[in-house]
Amino acid sequence: MDKLLIQGGTALSGEVAISGAKNAALPILCASLLTAEPLHFTNVPRLKDISTMMRLLGDMGVGVTLDGIDGLVLDGGGLNNPVASYEMVKTMRAAILVLGPLVARGGEARVSLPGGCAIGARPVDQHIKGLQAMGAEITVEQGYVHAKATRLRGARICTDMVTVTGTENLMMAACLADGETIIENAAREPEVVDLANCLVSMGARISGAGTAVIRIQGVDQLHGATHAIMPDRIETGTYLCAAAATGGDVRLLKTSAAYLDAVVDKLMDAGCEITVERDAIRLVAPPRLKAVSLRTAPYPAFPTDMQAQFMAINCIADGVATIRETIFENRFMHANELARLGADIQIEGSNAIVRGVDHLEGATVMATDLRASASLVIAGLVARGETLIDRIYHLDRGYEHIEEKLSKLGALVRRVH
Repeated sequence: MDKLLIQGGTALSGEVAISGAKNAALPILCASLLTAEPLHFTNVPRLKDISTMMRLLGDMGVGVTLDGIDGLVLDGGGLNNPVASYEMVKTMRAAILVLGPLVARGGEARVSLPGGCAIGARPVDQHIKGLQAMGAEITVEQGYVHAKATRLRGARICTDMVTVTGTENLMMAACLADGETIIENAAREPEVVDLANCLVSMGARISGAGTAVIRIQGVDQLHGATHAIMPDRIETGTYLCAAAATGGDVRLLKTSAAYLDAVVDKLMDAGCEITVERDAIRLVAPPRLKAVSLRTAPYPAFPTDMQAQFMAINCIADGVATIRETIFENRFMHANELARLGADIQIEGSNAIVRGVDHLEGATVMATDLRASASLVIAGLVARGETLIDRIYHLDRGYEHIEEKLSKLGALVRRVH
């Protein structure tokens, strides 16, 4: 099992390119189930979750062809198996995104209940309720969601909670439904907009993506298209935090600050100087960061996927910060591992009180989920001595070539097999 060995104490500097967004790519790859014509995608990140999704789609009969460094062609003309097995789904929750497209195009789907990071309950009941409102007959048996429908019909759906994958699943299903579907209390994340843009290029009729109300006029069929995956805003935020924590000066390429307002604002509150360009962001860190409190909430508020990284930078900031997690009830598992490095963190329910210390000390720590892994990398970069991070398969699910990119910025980091 791979580990990451970091020699801390080096300020990051230089330039590095940001990859395509995992959380945009996964639902967009599932859009290949909606058409018999090929889809050509660019800026696809080479990640564990992406390769898992490619294998899953391949098992269903979708033709999968790599095209260059970041290109991918998916051909759903041979779709013949509407089953997502437990073995394929257990490591990746995003596999639930095949449910809506399969039912919409083929009339049937059998999808295992998903696994993934153990950061709290992420129920699929909103997906099921939405598809039932559109006329699907659904049973849950032996750990599988079994859905059937001759043809889905348009419906008005108001989700009980804001759910990104639920919004994406129902939006894809509605593209081939009979009539108009209105999704209320829809997720507003940029990744939802990127999926909508892809679907529109395939012939879908969608309005309101990026707002709380999305309208979809169903069509008889969708066609092939070419689409570039948006840059990964969470990877962008993670590298900004790494630069801030180490007192660095970095310029991130092939990315945008357009989706990072909440993160950029907090980094500026911490004392960082940030310059925004059309497709790049530069951060210059102060001699020591100021502690910043935050509260996670659905987009456009502060993202839960950046909470762990900000906990790491608060560990060595000047002052006391309170971090309130409102999305997932089990997303402070990294706090114990950060404490092994010398952090002063007190957990009180959904709040974490972080008191900045003068320095952290290297130690052996264990990653518990994807973003927790990133927080340990940031802490390791600033800790004195060596930090060894175990179970970095979590990291490989969401960060492409992280040791290579960090090394390009001057970090002393290597993968240990």
